[in-house]
Amino acid sequence: MTEPKLTSLAHGGGCGCKVSPEILSDILGKSGSISTPAELLVGRGTSDDAAVYKIDESKAIVSTTDFFMPIVDNPTHFGAISATNAISDIYAMGGKPLFALAVVGMPINVLSPQTISKILRGGSDMCEKAGIVVAGGHTIDSLEPIYGLVVTGLVNIKYLRKNSTACVGDKLILGKKLGVGVYSAAIKDGSLGKKWYDSFVKSTTQLNKIGIELGTLDSVTAMTDVTGFGLLGHLNEMNIGSRTSSIIYSKNILVHDGVKTLINKGFKTGASERNLLAIKNDIKFDSTISDIDKVLLTDPQTSGGLLVAVKNHQSKFVLDLFIEQGYDASIIGDVVEKSDINIFVNS
Repeated sequence: MTEPKLTSLAHGGGCGCKVSPEILSDILGKSGSISTPAELLVGRGTSDDAAVYKIDESKAIVSTTDFFMPIVDNPTHFGAISATNAISDIYAMGGKPLFALAVVGMPINVLSPQTISKILRGGSDMCEKAGIVVAGGHTIDSLEPIYGLVVTGLVNIKYLRKNSTACVGDKLILGKKLGVGVYSAAIKDGSLGKKWYDSFVKSTTQLNKIGIELGTLDSVTAMTDVTGFGLLGHLNEMNIGSRTSSIIYSKNILVHDGVKTLINKGFKTGASERNLLAIKNDIKFDSTISDIDKVLLTDPQTSGGLLVAVKNHQSKFVLDLFIEQGYDASIIGDVVEKSDINIFVNS
């Protein structure tokens, strides 16, 4: 029997599967308070990328999990993209990944063992590139395909970077182009050509390893990675945690080839609209910002780039580091004094 396409088995794909910020906040708010030990340096309080637990005066464990449903039909690519996305959370904290556990849910009566093995192989190949091993995991029979990782890392506490420590006067650097959510909508529709598909896979399987080096720089004050809530959603979390506001310059943001054309043709994810709705009271758009720009700024990024706050005098140096290591990075804005609006979007 011919197997169905992976994306046809999922109601959503990649980080576009994430529960909206509004609903997530409501769920967590009703889940009850918990006692927090002093050793827990980063928990769920600031919507950061991973939990961080102090083990001695200089070192801490970094722990995260991330998984989702198929964003592409190629099983090896699906596994690789999901693994890259999960490992990124460790890099976003300035940490070094140590090992991973696989999180696997598959419709075993629908997909062949060969296809499932390719998904897992794609993930383990990316772990090998990151210098870690998939040491175990857990597998269940599920209606929709799900794959991801639990990743454990280590960080020198001095080099730990949070999303809640940006400072007024910092520049904001985005480490990858935007638009992979729009690409994914076209993939599911069968409308994305090979050239743009190759760009999509290259971007979503590019490890954010530079985060380890960025954590060692005193000039880097805060980091996060841009995933399912889109650029504005994750920047909003940074502003809330840091008690700052920011100004974003749309013209400085790099976008994948063909994405604006695809948006004009109607390709976008439902998550983009949810993301915008969730932060509508925190954002002020300049009158020159188009609807296409708004889609891009809230487009859910699967395995997106690092968003870095860096001291103004070192911003060019940090940008050059990104570019030298092969990232499509740009300086996209400024961190400013806290106001009633968290993010001002200018052209």
